[in-house]
Amino acid sequence: MTSRRAALVFLAAAPALAVGWPRAARAQTAAQARAFIDATGTALVAVIDGPGSNEQKRAAVARIVDSHVDVDGIARFCLGRFWRVATPAERGQYQELFRKALVLNIATKIGEYKGVTFKVGRTTPHDDGVAVATVITRPGNAPADVEWLVRQVGGAPKIVDMVAEGTSLRITQRSDYASYLSQHDDKVSALLTALRAQVATKG
Repeated sequence: MTSRRAALVFLAAAPALAVGWPRAARAQTAAQARAFIDATGTALVAVIDGPGSNEQKRAAVARIVDSHVDVDGIARFCLGRFWRVATPAERGQYQELFRKALVLNIATKIGEYKGVTFKVGRTTPHDDGVAVATVITRPGNAPADVEWLVRQVGGAPKIVDMVAEGTSLRITQRSDYASYLSQHDDKVSALLTALRAQVATKG
């Protein structure tokens, strides 16, 4: 069920911007967000091009995702209004399955990104944080423009969304989930079953 665009997340200390903040504070925040994305991308490229088995690389990617991406926040956003009707048990299962599906989507495509390069560009203030533009290039493929939305979560900078070719990952995923649930009587349990099947297939 997870969108294929989620596989791009792996290619990703800034407090969220607020209206009325001084220009100097905005500039500092933008610089921090840019440095955060640069460091995150460098770490992930090192895993992709480095030594180790697929299992070791998967574990390394999982650690980076857990520390650099607001997985729980993205998961809640993607479930949308159904988060409110899900039981506490369903919420816990959903967040764990979402994380596993995300990591597996990334891990299964590591080989496709061997030799990938990225270039960090401009930063733009955003209502939900700071948007950091990058250009990602894979051998044999045209460069891709990807924008990362960074904000402070729990006192640390986190990636909360990515926009590729003008399309938001979390908005697209929320739409996909809403469509699936509408076809299954709005039952969160049906989505959990589909996510378990996806994780089992890719795991």
